[in-house]
Order: sequence, then structure tokens, then C-alpha cells
Amino acid sequence: MPKVSEFFGISIYFYYRDHHPPHFHAIYGSAQAAIAIDDLALLEGRLPPRALGMVMEWADAHRAELERAWQQARERLPLDLIEPLK
Repeated sequence: MPKVSEFFGISIYFYYRDHHPPHFHAIYGSAQAAIAIDDLALLEGRLPPRALGMVMEWADAHRAELERAWQQARERLPLDLIEPLK
């Protein structure tokens, strides 16, 4: 499970060869969520509201990079790191 970004205690991961729809995983402490890349819908899990808001802000700014990372993970290639939220 490669990590592509980390900010404010939130880690963003992709699983190699993960199921559709294209999504990423966000982990904050013991909370975790899967979030769709195309519309940023919460697919499963939960994050505290503040953490979820930061993840959504970050993902909206990096959608093209997330799509590229999804493809890299599907092809089992090394994933590019994505700039954290500042």
C-alpha cells in the first residue's frame, strides 16, 4: 500500500490493483475512508469532519495527479508523490 502524500497527520494511500471506481484511501489515526477520485464521494469509512474537509480540499487541488497515481497503481508501477496540503 504505497503512500503518495501526508499532511496534518493524514496519510493518503493507494492499493495496487484496487477495485473500481478509481479511489484513494485516507487514514487519520484509527479512522480511515475510501474516496472516489472523479466526484470526491465518500465510498466507505469515515474521517473526523475537519480531517475530511482537509482531504477534500487537497484532493480537489490534485485530481489529475490522483488519476495518474490510480493508473500507476493499477499497472503496479511506482507511484509519484503528491504535494501535501499546506
